[in-house]
Amino acid sequence: MSETESTVGQPDQADITDYNDPNAPWNQAGDREGGIADWNADVIKEFRENSGKVGGAYAGGDLILLTTTGARSGKRHTTPLGPLYRGETMYVSSFIEDKYPAWWHNIKANPRVTIEFRGTTHQGAGKVLEGKEYEEFAAWVLADNPLLADFQSKVDRPLPLVVLTLDGEN
Repeated sequence: MSETESTVGQPDQADITDYNDPNAPWNQAGDREGGIADWNADVIKEFRENSGKVGGAYAGGDLILLTTTGARSGKRHTTPLGPLYRGETMYVSSFIEDKYPAWWHNIKANPRVTIEFRGTTHQGAGKVLEGKEYEEFAAWVLADNPLLADFQSKVDRPLPLVVLTLDGEN
């Protein structure tokens, strides 16, 4: 859906309070014939054509394109993600139920990333949180983000948490 198409009938993401809500964007991608890969390709194309704005399930929300280098392949991979914030700290997570997302593994192997948001492209780094740093950050996330807390209550593995920094930031 382009920026000029109507988004009437689309839920406000603030109204989504349950991970299993069928209107949540992460529950719509699998309904497509080509699955998540086609969904991502369409979102990436629309994002780049409209200076970082997209319609449909993500209309009005903040979205980034995160480009990582494949942990095994060495190839560049771009994934649309909804950034989250703790103060000025940008972080990302995932609602993939059965495994950690490829971008998480890629950042763990090679932290250098490209982040596209709000019509600009930045070089930066991703940091997979682990140990005590993870524990502290995850406790805050679960207290502050009801959707991630709901998701965490339904899976056995810890949430993937990655902090993103742009080059030139502290």
